Amino acid sequence: MNKTSSIMAVLVILAPVADVSAQSPAPGGFPTKALRLIVPFPPGGGNDTLARVVGQRMSEVVGQQIVVDNRGGAGGVIGATLAAGAAPDGYTLFLGSLGNLAHNPALKADLPYNPPRDFAPISLLATSSFILAVHPAVAAKSVRDLIALAKASPGKLNYASAGTGSSLHMTAELFKHATATDMLHVPYKGTGPAITDLLGGRVQLIFSTMPPALPHVKSGKLRALGVTSAKRAAAAPDVPTVAEAGVAGFDVSNWQGMLAPARTPSAVIGKLNRDVLATLKLPGMSEALAAQGLESAGGTAAQFGALIKTEIAKYTQVVKAAGIKVD
Repeated sequence: MNKTSSIMAVLVILAPVADVSAQSPAPGGFPTKALRLIVPFPPGGGNDTLARVVGQRMSEVVGQQIVVDNRGGAGGVIGATLAAGAAPDGYTLFLGSLGNLAHNPALKADLPYNPPRDFAPISLLATSSFILAVHPAVAAKSVRDLIALAKASPGKLNYASAGTGSSLHMTAELFKHATATDMLHVPYKGTGPAITDLLGGRVQLIFSTMPPALPHVKSGKLRALGVTSAKRAAAAPDVPTVAEAGVAGFDVSNWQGMLAPARTPSAVIGKLNRDVLATLKLPGMSEALAAQGLESAGGTAAQFGALIKTEIAKYTQVVKAAGIKVD
């Protein structure tokens, strides 16, 4: 399978796999009290917003309050470590994402948690695309133009990211690897400052999450060349995918999902999986996610677990090939 193989391909391949944990009811009328959903980032960000939207509606399904507990710091490591060490009784949940479940294991040899070992996947919640945007002064009207420009002047194009090891950085490195191009990485402390310097022309391009970049694309202050997912993004239907624009097989998606500590009873995981799927089907949920540039996902616990392992392997190769180092 290609290094940039599709999330959906993983899900389709594993679709026939039975999720045995979903076949029996949870013991003791679970849940009988409030549940805690640990978000490994501060309030106000995209992961926090997703957790609050899903948590509020899922409370209606399970009949108990789901309390969001923000434990930010160290790129998601603090919250993930706390969740991994919680009691495996189903009452502590974790909002995991591409960054803390795949990027961190690929980047940090001394990570205090191991996702496949320390977490029991429940369900994928949502996916989204990154958008490749350039400053209007860049002489590239398409992905093919950008590749040609980069190859004509190796190391001359600067791309911004939200920091070394961030999802924006990793996506750009995958693009460089897939296209055999050389572009200079300029890390910032967050997507906001990176977009600000891109708008000012101090860097030439970015692989950004949708919400910060799309308004500037629509206003004409930035030019969108492609989206990184396998299919066009609902938030930007007129922007071609990077794959259809010339990089065959390129597919990089951001994603978030719900997990519990390892050794949580399989019946509890099955109950939670059914509750998540029911939540995602509630009226207005798709629209609420779309407002954040997200698409509803779902699936079985087994499929989500397989995705995590696939993504860790993919980004471990990216880190090795690019020689990425983090402090």
